[in-house]
Amino acid sequence: MNGKHQINREESVITITGLQKSFDDLNVLTGVDFTLFRGENVAVLGKSGSGKSVLIKIIVGLLKPDAGNLWVLGKPFDRLPGRELDALRLRVGFSFQSSALYDSMDVYHNLAFPLTMNKKNLSKSDVDHEVHEALDAVGLVEKINEMPADLSGGQRKRIGIARTLILKPEIILYDEPTSGLDPVTSGEINDLIREVQERYNTSSVIITHDLTCAKHTSDRVAILLDGRFSKVGSFESVFESDDEQIKSFYNYNFIT
Repeated sequence: MNGKHQINREESVITITGLQKSFDDLNVLTGVDFTLFRGENVAVLGKSGSGKSVLIKIIVGLLKPDAGNLWVLGKPFDRLPGRELDALRLRVGFSFQSSALYDSMDVYHNLAFPLTMNKKNLSKSDVDHEVHEALDAVGLVEKINEMPADLSGGQRKRIGIARTLILKPEIILYDEPTSGLDPVTSGEINDLIREVQERYNTSSVIITHDLTCAKHTSDRVAILLDGRFSKVGSFESVFESDDEQIKSFYNYNFIT
């Protein structure tokens, strides 16, 4: 899918080499090599248990790799001292699978909270402006005073994305953005991911097992098999493969 966004293949925003992660005797990641370019969306595909969630937790800093290197926005993410790491993390947004909204706060305060926690010098009018802008980006300004419990699943996903956008991250990590949604709502979220990419010129990693999501939101897809990326490229080129594991993954998952 060709949007208006520009991909700069001369500038990588995430570079991973030889990444490994094990839990006791279970080798989850066995040598991941990966590059995300400025302005690009890459969908990471794999069956349950393939290591997708472990990979995204390492990229966001929730897990430490056992071996390998991880560079984010030109810095060694897994080796930075605390203060530098905290500053870099503000440039990386994480959109949780569950949306992770605070049930005790209305939509306004769910979005204002990360803003006021990380940018202490903002006035009330500044916060109001940023909250409205983020809600406008996801098409839900009218839900500003609603409680999360009163939102549909799709609306919660959108508000979760708006809360990720509030800090204007350069990179967004989406964890199963269409999980648990019906096909129509999933299509709306897929469109939104592309709109965010074009409006904010973000670079994104989209962790998903939903091939429709991968096809419509990504510039490239990467298949995680046996702890490493077995194939990376356009959706069409990856699934033209004769690899039986890739073919069976496609046949089992794909929804037109």
